[in-house]
Amino acid sequence: MRVTRRSVLMGTASAAVVGASVLPGQVTAGIIKVSANSADKPMLVRMVQVVYPHAQFPVGCYERTADAIMAAADQSAADAVTFTSGMADLRNVGFEDMDDAAALAHMESIADTPFFQMVRGKTVVTLYNDHEVWGILGYEGASFDQGGYINRGFNDLDWLPDPRVDYL
Repeated sequence: MRVTRRSVLMGTASAAVVGASVLPGQVTAGIIKVSANSADKPMLVRMVQVVYPHAQFPVGCYERTADAIMAAADQSAADAVTFTSGMADLRNVGFEDMDDAAALAHMESIADTPFFQMVRGKTVVTLYNDHEVWGILGYEGASFDQGGYINRGFNDLDWLPDPRVDYL
């Protein structure tokens, strides 16, 4: 098949028309804005909670993570399309209405998809870098500016039980 300038231009124009019709209100000057669709945020928060369940984390930590994921998806058209397509797939399978076990099973079934990998990658960095999460988990933050961990915090594992000594 021969690729011509006309076929490339027609394909680009067709993609723009389809994108504008599929994503109304999210396309501004040819740029898809994922963060413009606030209806996706609650489902994304639930997805992150299912994949990274922590009963002690308040919902605000997950909401900030969802905001970061959506902002990251706004950075490129490819990520925006991947995100929008993945969220549409979640809506189509009724993810919002699934119980936790079914939701987790569905997440496991899509674990190899670009959408899941994009969400997972941003979640790991954002959720566990949240200072509120640090406080909940007992992480005091970096210690290089305080001389390192050898003399500060290296041996303060008060959250672990004392080890059993069976071998003496």
